[in-house]
Amino acid sequence: MKKIVSLLLLVVLFSSCNEYQKALKSENVAVKFAMADTLYAQAKYSKALRLFEQIAPEFRGKPQAEKLFYMYAQSYYKTRQYTLAAYQFESFASGYPKSEKIQEASFLGAKSYAILSPVYSLDQVDTFKAIEKLQAFIDRFPNSEYLAEANGLTKLLSEKIELKVYENAKSYNTISDFKSAIVAFDNFIIDYPGTKFKEDALYYKLDSAYQLGINSVPEKMEERLNVAKLSYQNLIKFNVDTKYKEKADEMYARVEQELQKYTK
Repeated sequence: MKKIVSLLLLVVLFSSCNEYQKALKSENVAVKFAMADTLYAQAKYSKALRLFEQIAPEFRGKPQAEKLFYMYAQSYYKTRQYTLAAYQFESFASGYPKSEKIQEASFLGAKSYAILSPVYSLDQVDTFKAIEKLQAFIDRFPNSEYLAEANGLTKLLSEKIELKVYENAKSYNTISDFKSAIVAFDNFIIDYPGTKFKEDALYYKLDSAYQLGINSVPEKMEERLNVAKLSYQNLIKFNVDTKYKEKADEMYARVEQELQKYTK
């Protein structure tokens, strides 16, 4: 009995593969569309894609085009080809603005860009593009069922950009380019006033100002030490019990000691 069942399964599988190959070679677009539709329904997206790619140009302007191009975009998305998925979803949204799938297509197009966003240490061109696309979706569909997810993705991507900017500023401190570090941290704090890295940024600005002041040439030392003193005060004002308090207090004590030399 098991052998019979296995044999029947093989026959069905061979027949299915044979029909797929026939559809690929067929010049009849209706045959290709029917097979692609069947494969899509069976979640065989890679195979369906080969057929969609063959017939898509022939279906523009036809009654079944909306369904085809929706499945076409989804097939790219399901096979994790997000650059092509983003393009096809955007084309669908542009070509069928009255479709019942317009919100889903618009969201998945934007989400595809979000998925393409790399780790924070790499170039963030795709991240900025994803934020732009998601914000455009949010503005266009403020009551969408995808709104919460779109807002969540936007928040995550914005935090990635924020981390990138913070780490760039910190890198100047790491390589002892303290002048650039002070400027970079000032800009970071201005641009991201509510950042979760504010305490860290204030501390590393203090450290940069301290290192620059203590190791400064005599004619610039007083001015730079006062910058370090103000940086300490800003850190303590932000959080009197900062996790950096011990190190910060040590720096402040040294700054005050050095500044005593300039009192008249």
